[in-house]
Amino acid sequence: TYHLNLIMNNKLDDNFVIMGIDPGTNIMGFGIIKVEKKEMRLIDMIEYKLPKSDDHNLKLSKIFKKTTELIKIHRPNYISIESPFFGKNVQSMLKLGRAQGVSIAAALNSKIPITEYSPKKIKMAITGNGNASKDQVAKMLQSILKFDEIPKNLDSTDGLAAAMCHFFNSKKISSLGTKFSGW
Repeated sequence: TYHLNLIMNNKLDDNFVIMGIDPGTNIMGFGIIKVEKKEMRLIDMIEYKLPKSDDHNLKLSKIFKKTTELIKIHRPNYISIESPFFGKNVQSMLKLGRAQGVSIAAALNSKIPITEYSPKKIKMAITGNGNASKDQVAKMLQSILKFDEIPKNLDSTDGLAAAMCHFFNSKKISSLGTKFSGW
C-alpha cells in the first residue's frame, strides 16, 4: 500500500469519514462510513453505472466528475481504493488502472489522503479470509453495519469494504507511529 498521507503518523481523531472506492469501467462502487469514537456507521453505498460507450476517455471524465461530486457531498477525511488485480487480459487491466488513476487524481485534487489496498488485503480485513468471495464480504459487511439489503452488483459493497479495511488498518498504522510513502 502507499500513503499520500501526512496525517496517518499522528493519532487519528475520534470523528472522521472514510470513502472507499472500487474502481471499474462499467460500474464504480463507493462506500462511505463515519467513525465516531471508534464506532463505525454506514453513511452511503453508491453503485455508479457508467454509460455504454466505446470512448474510454469519456468514461474517465465521468469517473473523475462523479468521484469529485461524492467528495464534495460526503467530505471524507480519508479515501481508500482497491487496487486492480492482475488478470490475463492486459487491456482490461489497463482500463481498470486508468479508472483507479482518475479516482486517485480526484482525491488528490481535493487534497484528501488516499491509500490503496489489494483485493486480498481488503477481503482479509473484512472476513479474515483473503480468498473470500464478493458475496461473503457483502454478507459480513451487512452483519457488521446492519444494512437491510445487499446490492445486486456488489460494487458498492466492495467500495464499502475498502473503507472498512482502511479503518482497521489505520488503527494499526497510527499506533505504530510509522509514516509510509509510495511509488
